[in-house]
Amino acid sequence: MTEQPPRVLLADDQTLVRTGFRMILGADGIDVVAEATNGAEAVEAVRRTRPDVVLMDIRMPEMDGLEATRRILTAPRAPGSVRAGETPPPGEPRVIVLTTFDLDRYVYAALSAGASGFLLKDVTPEHLVSAVRTIRTGDTLLAPAITRRLVQRFARHGSDASALHRDLASLTPRELEVLGLLARGLSNAELAARLHLAETTVKTHVARILAKLRLRDRAQAVIVAYETGLVGAGAHGAAQQSAEQAWAGRGLDPL
Repeated sequence: MTEQPPRVLLADDQTLVRTGFRMILGADGIDVVAEATNGAEAVEAVRRTRPDVVLMDIRMPEMDGLEATRRILTAPRAPGSVRAGETPPPGEPRVIVLTTFDLDRYVYAALSAGASGFLLKDVTPEHLVSAVRTIRTGDTLLAPAITRRLVQRFARHGSDASALHRDLASLTPRELEVLGLLARGLSNAELAARLHLAETTVKTHVARILAKLRLRDRAQAVIVAYETGLVGAGAHGAAQQSAEQAWAGRGLDPL
């Protein structure tokens, strides 16, 4: 059976941006089920239409995209519907934050609030479509050339760290190693090659890390790795540069 295309909600106060994105997605058979011009409209539209993916602008009137993301992703769920660290069930939207700024502290805050990634508004049509389809499957997507710089710049350490800060004592040495490499941008395949493990084993390690640290997805895992000091700006420079080059070579890939 052919998988149904993702259902998308566009939240942006600029009509031209919404129109352009709707045309790009529609040309690839992706249905835009609703549009919103501010965060409050986006929250209500999510409740009404239950999209798979929300493309969320940050700076909007009345309610910004950050607050809207928080409200959408903390909406009450049926008891027992999902546990911490698990992939959201079908019907719960995943949020991609849209921004014109490649080092915007609000994007970092949105990732902390549970957004599954972010894209610059000048993303190519091919990458936009790929992003929506990738996010829908449960993967995390981040604009690769700027993700690590974003986290390094805004991550807070020690007692001043955000509520996302987690105690890493529950992780095994192997899980700590996987988390550190994940935070530096390695994909599952690259992790498997680096650690001489099967890719299925890597996926199991990642799933356990998310569950133990009560994280929504890999985007939050990257933040935790920096906020706890497991990975720091300038640390392992050669490895980080290699990972960034690999990211750039792939264009736009899930972490």
